[in-house]
Amino acid sequence: MNPNLVAYRTLVRRELTRILRIWGQTLVPPAITMTLYFLIFGSLIGRRIGDMGGFDYMDFIVPGLVMMSVIQNAYGNISSSFFGAKFGRHIEELLVSPLPSWVILLGYVTGAVARGMMVGVIVLGIAMCFTHVRMPHPLVTVTTVLLAATVFALAGFVNAVYAKKFDDIAIVPTFILTPLTYLGGVFYSVSLLPPFWESVSWFNPVLHMVNAFRYGLLGVSDVPLWIAYAVMVGLAAALSALGLSLLHRGVGLRS
Repeated sequence: MNPNLVAYRTLVRRELTRILRIWGQTLVPPAITMTLYFLIFGSLIGRRIGDMGGFDYMDFIVPGLVMMSVIQNAYGNISSSFFGAKFGRHIEELLVSPLPSWVILLGYVTGAVARGMMVGVIVLGIAMCFTHVRMPHPLVTVTTVLLAATVFALAGFVNAVYAKKFDDIAIVPTFILTPLTYLGGVFYSVSLLPPFWESVSWFNPVLHMVNAFRYGLLGVSDVPLWIAYAVMVGLAAALSALGLSLLHRGVGLRS
């Protein structure tokens, strides 16, 4: 068997084992948080808001909440896992091995995407308890989740490479990821914004991910689907190149 394939499978198995071993920390909290979102924003506040984009408000926020959970967990998994490997000094074992950088990066990213997908399925299951979930475009739904999880897994990897202490892991999610998510059309349609702020919102990558996923579940989107895919593929390619470059040069890893 190809040694690169063996190494990749080993990395993925280790990441999956880690996720499932501490499922109380990796899978349960997102489920509880999203249940509260559905109860408060969907059931209580949603009744007063009425329709949004031609859909019941509960139906409208389901794609955004699922995507938000996928993004946050894909990012959080790889940033904590890879930084933990740096902190425990066992990342050096991978660096001195004959493994190519792409195998290491792909193994960690796959584990992060897997956690994002697990949480996404759990949140979607919870949504079914509150509303009828449709999926008119399943291919768009699945590819959007995979691309979004990959983009933010790669972003989490870059964060973990540059982080020097555990506090550095929390800076990006707190000051960048959270604002991008809440301002990414999760709870509202950007068509409601004034023209200037609607134009500014188009520079938010989360907006494109949420709307592509909303198209997959509801058949509507505030942005053209091809632009959303172009943004996701472009970010995935750029962050992959950056991550490979950082691994190859040993930035933050060989000091």
